[in-house]
Amino acid sequence: MLQINGLSEGLEIFKALGSEVRMKIVELLSENEEMSLNEIASSLKLTSGAVTSHIRKLEECGIIQISQQHTSHGLRKNCSLRETQLLLNVYPASEERVTKAYETEVPVGHYSDYSVRPGCGLAGLNSLIGTVDDPRCFAWPERVEAEMLWFHDGFVEYRIPNLLPEGQRIVQVTLSFEVSSADQAVLEQSRSDILFYLNGQPLGHWLTVLQTDPAKGIYTPMWWNRPERQHGYLKMLVVNEIGVFLDGVKIEETGSGWSFLDENGEMKLRFEVLSTEDYSGGIALYGSRFGNYSQNIHARVHYMPEELPEISHIAV
Repeated sequence: MLQINGLSEGLEIFKALGSEVRMKIVELLSENEEMSLNEIASSLKLTSGAVTSHIRKLEECGIIQISQQHTSHGLRKNCSLRETQLLLNVYPASEERVTKAYETEVPVGHYSDYSVRPGCGLAGLNSLIGTVDDPRCFAWPERVEAEMLWFHDGFVEYRIPNLLPEGQRIVQVTLSFEVSSADQAVLEQSRSDILFYLNGQPLGHWLTVLQTDPAKGIYTPMWWNRPERQHGYLKMLVVNEIGVFLDGVKIEETGSGWSFLDENGEMKLRFEVLSTEDYSGGIALYGSRFGNYSQNIHARVHYMPEELPEISHIAV
């Protein structure tokens, strides 16, 4: 995640993304794990020389990275995205607003609680874990090896590790994960209304889009040859005392009484979906070796000393 504190800090990145050609390059790399300079130029119908300056600008801003590969035809320059998420804090950092943060990830198979009903299942790196549509498999020890799981009715809940130092308080939590409906959502009724909770407090919901692209997920194992659940969408939830933001859009109010931790000092993130006549698509969650994004459920927790005044962050 690329975090920008203040508009002036992000000026060069905004300039880089202000070019239509560079935006198309980022879009191409978001659809492909890696592309050579010549492949990018060919896709955009430009010369390699014309593309090189745009690539250099994106590299200087930290948006993409370039690696070199020796081939039988010479040296090949490969481009890939360095960052897939951009978090902008409109307020610049100051003495009163300086925060520290820790980051942690939770694999999709490491849920701490669940209640699911068929259809459901778990997929590991090399095979299914248990049998399809048997909720009992969600209690198997092998479930921790899951790289993708799905269900059509119920919930899974994860404990986000609490690494908060003594005398500090949480001021913002950023959560990102790859998610989709469990079905190949080509019909309106196969969409899903996915609910998010933190410590039992509602964070809002996401209505899945129609997923008509059956393309193979970039990291999806070859053995998974079904058209559905190949990949999902990378979503980002930001929670602070201003509200809850999903991909930069405010979807829920919070307020000064918001609690980032429960009575036991834990953070519990819940994904829930209910199968209804209107929305029956279920939910699929993807790990670092399944889908289009090489990450598990990722959390970034901002904190500051308890005695300092309240601060406000706005996620864009």
